[in-house]
Amino acid sequence: MPGAARVLSGTVISADGTAIACDTYGSGPAVVLVAGAMMGRAHPTLTGVAGALAPWFTVCSYDRRGRGDSGDTPPYAVEREIEDLTAVMAAAGGPAMVFGGSSGAALALEAAVRLPGIVRLALWEPPYHVDDGAPPLPPDFAEQLAALVAAGKRAEAVERFMVEAVEMPAAAVAGMRAQPFWSEVEAVAHTLAYEAFVLGPGNALPVARLTTIVQPTLVLNGEDSPAWMRNAGAAVAAAVPGAVRRVLEDQRHDVAVEALAPELLEFFASAS
Repeated sequence: MPGAARVLSGTVISADGTAIACDTYGSGPAVVLVAGAMMGRAHPTLTGVAGALAPWFTVCSYDRRGRGDSGDTPPYAVEREIEDLTAVMAAAGGPAMVFGGSSGAALALEAAVRLPGIVRLALWEPPYHVDDGAPPLPPDFAEQLAALVAAGKRAEAVERFMVEAVEMPAAAVAGMRAQPFWSEVEAVAHTLAYEAFVLGPGNALPVARLTTIVQPTLVLNGEDSPAWMRNAGAAVAAAVPGAVRRVLEDQRHDVAVEALAPELLEFFASAS
């Protein structure tokens, strides 16, 4: 019988002393959710997935460093984010299954290379660039974004990320800047460089590292996502030994919880 769902909010302390805010749902084997760019633990996709899994799992959803209620200790390094995930996993009770979405999927992959405590890995559309259809990014994109933020040009950093990496039309971004929520977007502008550092120069697929992953891995794509994202998912699945890939009908990059959650539930439940 599934355990009774609960929601507890708290903080864990990462190895460098940074406080990481997390919410814990339900009870059972541990699952940790790793957010993508500009997302925090309160995002409807993450709360929806957590609620759907909570009857069977202890689900921990956290604010990655630099956003939401979490702290941020410079200088940034991908290793610090992996330490954050390690601390959240420990708070969840030790070894854990991990789900990562978009750039959070890339972080989950980097963590899986280093952390044997990750026992199962599910990924939603890690945005690596594996063909000419992907948006071209300068090799120092992370450094350029960080420099804009350091110069006080937070809005410009967001606009560059949205237009160049997310492929949002410039006119649409200009419209966003007039909306009341824009101040919240600017508040996490400094973390966009973090996403670029996680993915690496040019968002190149880290084949050599992916081939060392031993955890059972599920790679998910949306049928209606851009072709370059679908190709990236296929490339990740081909590189990770034994990985399984599924394409969800009628789904785009902003996947519906109703489509995503059943896939995660089936995959994580098969571990028992």
